Amino acid sequence: MSVMSLPPPPAIPPERRIYANRTLNLRSIRAIGYDMDYTLLHYRVEEWEQGAFEQARSSLAERGWPVEDLSFDPSTVIRGLTLDLELGNLVKPTRFGYVIKATHGTQALDYDRLRKAYHGNVVDLSESRFVFLNTLFSLSEASLYAQLVDLLDEGRLPEMRSYADVYRTVRSTIDEAHMEGALKDRITADPDRFVVPDADTAAALLDQQRAGKRLLLITNSGWDYTRRMMPYALDPHLPDGLTWRDLFEVVIVSAFKPGFFEGNRPFFEVVDEEQGLLSPHAGPTVPTKVYFGGNAAELEETLGISGDQILYVGDHLFADVHVSKALLRWRTALILRELESEVRDQNEFVPSEQRLQSLMSHKELMERQLALLHLDRQHAKTARKGRRDLDASIEDLRRELSRLDEEIGPLARAAGELRNEAWGPLMRSGNDKSLFARQVERYADVYTSRASNFLFETPYAFLRAARGSLPHDPS
Repeated sequence: MSVMSLPPPPAIPPERRIYANRTLNLRSIRAIGYDMDYTLLHYRVEEWEQGAFEQARSSLAERGWPVEDLSFDPSTVIRGLTLDLELGNLVKPTRFGYVIKATHGTQALDYDRLRKAYHGNVVDLSESRFVFLNTLFSLSEASLYAQLVDLLDEGRLPEMRSYADVYRTVRSTIDEAHMEGALKDRITADPDRFVVPDADTAAALLDQQRAGKRLLLITNSGWDYTRRMMPYALDPHLPDGLTWRDLFEVVIVSAFKPGFFEGNRPFFEVVDEEQGLLSPHAGPTVPTKVYFGGNAAELEETLGISGDQILYVGDHLFADVHVSKALLRWRTALILRELESEVRDQNEFVPSEQRLQSLMSHKELMERQLALLHLDRQHAKTARKGRRDLDASIEDLRRELSRLDEEIGPLARAAGELRNEAWGPLMRSGNDKSLFARQVERYADVYTSRASNFLFETPYAFLRAARGSLPHDPS
C-alpha cells in the first residue's frame, strides 16, 4: 500500500488532544511514571471534595467553631486561584500577577474595592502571603477558607487573630481529612459513587508497555488504598489473565512527593501485602514487588535511565510536574480534567468570539480616530479655527463608541464566564493567560485532560509544540 493511498488518521476530539508546550518525541521515552489520584483515577470532584469538606468541618465543630451552616459549593471555587492571606481574599491573577477578579471571603469585590486592594501590587508566589491552589484537592480548602473569612469578619472566631491563622487551621484540618482512613474507607466501600470510570486508561497503558515503555506507579497514597482502587480502575478493562500489577514494573506507594524527587528517603519493601508490613530495602528494585517511600535518584540508578528519557504524568502542578522537571529534568505531562469542559465551551463560543473580535477591531480603529481628532483639536487651538467641526466629530465618535460598548459588554462577560460563572476559564484571566496557565507553560512539557488520551496519540507519537505567538505577528 502506498503512502498516498493510506486513509487519514481518525480525528481526535479537541477536548481529548494532548497539547504541547515543548516538543515531546514519545519514541525517545523509555519509562513513564504515573501518579494515581486524579491521574489514573479520576474522582467525581464534587463527591470527593464534599467528603473532605465535611470531614474538616466536623473537626472544627469538635473544637467549638460555629461551622454547622457551612457547605461546600464547587461552583464558587476553581483550581488556579490564589489565596491572599493578608487580606482574606481569593484572587485570580493574570500571568503577570495582576488581579482582575477577586472575592473577600465569599463576597465578590467590585471595581473600586479591587483597585484599592491591588493597585500597584502584583501576586508574587514567592511571598508567603500568597497560596497558590494548583490541584483539585484544593477546592474544599478554598471553599472552607472563604467561608471562615466571613466568620472571622463577623467576630465569630475569637481565637483567630488573622486570615493567615485561619488558613493554617484550614490547611491542617483539610490535610487530616484527606489522610484520614474514614474518607478513604467511604471511597473503597462505594467506588462507583466517587470514581469516574475510564476504560481507555487500561488500553493506553497496555499499548505503552507493549511498545517497550517501562511503566512506574509513584503515588502518595498508601498501599492499602492503592491495592483496593487500582484493580477497580484497571482490571475489568484488561485482557483475561492480566491485572494492573502486570502493567507496572515498579510500584511505589507513600512516596511523599515532592520529597520523593528532591530528597534521599530510603526505600522500604511491602513484605506482607495483606497487612502492609514493611522491611528496609537496599539495592535495585525488583519487578512485582511493592515499595514504600524512596527517592527518584535511587530509582533512576536502578532503572539505568534518567533525565529526559523518563516521562512523569501527574495532576499536581508543583509536587508532580514542577519538581520533577526542575530537579531531575524528567519530561512532564500534566493532567487537567477541567480542560475537557473548557475546550468544549470555547469551541461552542467560537461564533460569539469571532463577533467579539470583529467588534473589538472596529473599536480599536475608532479609538485611534478619536485620538487623532483630539490631536487635531489641540492643533486647532493654536490656529484658532476649525474647532467647532472637530468638537462635533469627537462627540459623534464618543456616542458610537458608547453604543459599541453596549454590544461588546455582554459578549465580553460571556467570554469571562466560560466554564465557571464566578471565575471563568482555568487558563485565562480576562483577555490574558491566567497565572495558572503561565505555570503550566513553564513546567509541563505537555498537558491533557486524561491520562487515557495517550491512547489516541500512541506510544510512537511526535508531539510538536505550536509556534509561539507574539504581539507583532501578522494576524
